[in-house]
Amino acid sequence: MSISWNIQPVSRQNSAAIQHKIDMKTKPLGALGILEHIAHQLALIQQCDELAIQNPTLLVFAGDHGVAEEKISLTTSDVTRQMVLNFLAGGAAINCFCRANNMSLKVVDAGIKTLVEDDRLIIQRVGAGTRNLAKEPAMSETEVLQSLEYGRQLAKQQVSAGCNLLAFGEMGIGNTTPAAAIMATLLNKSAIDCVGRGTGINDAQLEHKVRIVTTAVNRISDKTHPVNILSEVGGFEIAQITGAILGAAEAGICVLIDGFIITAAALLATKIVPACRDYMLFAHCSGEQGHQAMLDDLDATPLLELGLRLGEGTGAAVALPLLRSAVEFYNNMASFESAGVTL
Repeated sequence: MSISWNIQPVSRQNSAAIQHKIDMKTKPLGALGILEHIAHQLALIQQCDELAIQNPTLLVFAGDHGVAEEKISLTTSDVTRQMVLNFLAGGAAINCFCRANNMSLKVVDAGIKTLVEDDRLIIQRVGAGTRNLAKEPAMSETEVLQSLEYGRQLAKQQVSAGCNLLAFGEMGIGNTTPAAAIMATLLNKSAIDCVGRGTGINDAQLEHKVRIVTTAVNRISDKTHPVNILSEVGGFEIAQITGAILGAAEAGICVLIDGFIITAAALLATKIVPACRDYMLFAHCSGEQGHQAMLDDLDATPLLELGLRLGEGTGAAVALPLLRSAVEFYNNMASFESAGVTL
């Protein structure tokens, strides 16, 4: 049982012409730094003379984790549901940043422990939280494939509604543990290099978290198969985000990758279909240990480094104005010829 993906690599046929257009703007070569790289990549993805960011949307996927019972977080799984209610009420950091930057925000129940009855919540529950990855596989293969397909279809729905830029956030107490386990497996690193303090755990909790990740990773029989990795150590929200990244790439739109957990999902997505990397921009390097190593493996240059480690997609929402600035200069900044400026 598997999912077939149809993701085409971005054509680089017009790359030289795009770069020439950027170079001929009224500025020294390379003077707009990373903004020039953003514009170039967006132009490759969109394949048109005029760039546009249309209805940028951030999807926050929420799911609970059985491993939270191991007390590897400062809070309990009840907080996942409480934060979902906070998102719906508009009171979280991600609500503030999406409002500030004119970004649509939608919240998805990928598998929290207790159902929230609210018409504003997108229900894509695969279960009432995963099983405890410290003791057994977190999900069945069927649950992984269902999660990937849920994410894919939701991304496609956003594109059909006019969105051409998707970003993702997550909420799930304990979810830095599965993300660290995914990283350790895919990058063949020791748990101690991947596990961070998450919500701010103490030294004893950190040591316990490292032991859990080490045990779980050692249990994985096939460390090269993303579905198997997700089954053993993943999460419902992480799997749905992985599917949504692939679905967005399948639809040919840009994906703005957030922090540690979303980057773990992005890393998984590239192992499923390497061509999806062409559609990714990376918002920031988080304060969570291990994030930079994943960015390095993806050959990714983060747009910001603000020490953020909240999750929710906050880094992506904060980075969105940089993409808008890149689009504006690419479309409307005069060339030397049009401005009558002599080189």
